[in-house]
Amino acid sequence: MESLRLIDEWPVDETAAGVVGTDGVIRGRHGDPARPFRLASVTKLLTAYTAHIAIEEGVFELDTPAGPAGSTVRHLLAHTSGLAFDAHKVMAVPGTRRLYSNAGFEQLAEALAEHAGIAFADYLAEALLSPLGMTATELAGSPAAGATSTLDDLLRFAAELQSPKLLAPETLRAATEVAFPGLSGVLPGFGHQKPNDWGLGFELRDHKSPHWTGAHSSPRTFGHFGQSGTFLWVDPDAGFSCAALTDRSFGPWAAQVWPPFTDAVLAELTA
Repeated sequence: MESLRLIDEWPVDETAAGVVGTDGVIRGRHGDPARPFRLASVTKLLTAYTAHIAIEEGVFELDTPAGPAGSTVRHLLAHTSGLAFDAHKVMAVPGTRRLYSNAGFEQLAEALAEHAGIAFADYLAEALLSPLGMTATELAGSPAAGATSTLDDLLRFAAELQSPKLLAPETLRAATEVAFPGLSGVLPGFGHQKPNDWGLGFELRDHKSPHWTGAHSSPRTFGHFGQSGTFLWVDPDAGFSCAALTDRSFGPWAAQVWPPFTDAVLAELTA
């Protein structure tokens, strides 16, 4: 795919990007597909998916109490637990504000580990990474932002996000619909959004502006980006997913180049 070569123009030293379809076929890759990169908050997609697997396995339920008083697994996944961004400190009543929270995902992982009786990293490896053959992916830090992975591994995960085999399709569909609709909040790096719609672990494109995906991304697009300069989006209407990894921290450069890159990818795929 010629559009993937646009990453060569990004102001970064190392990049890798690829596209996979709903059939699991890789449409294109550019860059070293086996080089490990920090995922930062793209880690949340792995943690959220693992949590949904755990729910289907009966480890806990969406309405199981978890996190601060009055909060549940559902609140933690949707960033509505009331926890602060990086501190385990309550800032709001659960369900009343969309407060993007690393602490919330850490408490989500703690709750899963407590109910499952094994460490979260082990559950993640057994439930998600091993079945998908993501042998180069490792969680060595926070379940909110501490994983490393490769392009090839992320494309395996991206294929699962389009044609799930580890989850019931209706579970994934529900997880990528708006949870606690109407709540405003800050989309990190892109300012206050009204509403700041989010799914159960997945950031939703909807009609947000500005946004890190493209102007031609469908409103149903979901995924996540990370402060390590990485992203993964799934556009169900287009029928494709794209992942990009870099070795430069997120900043204005990313907000400038990511949207036109996505639009170029979508244009080539639908030409």
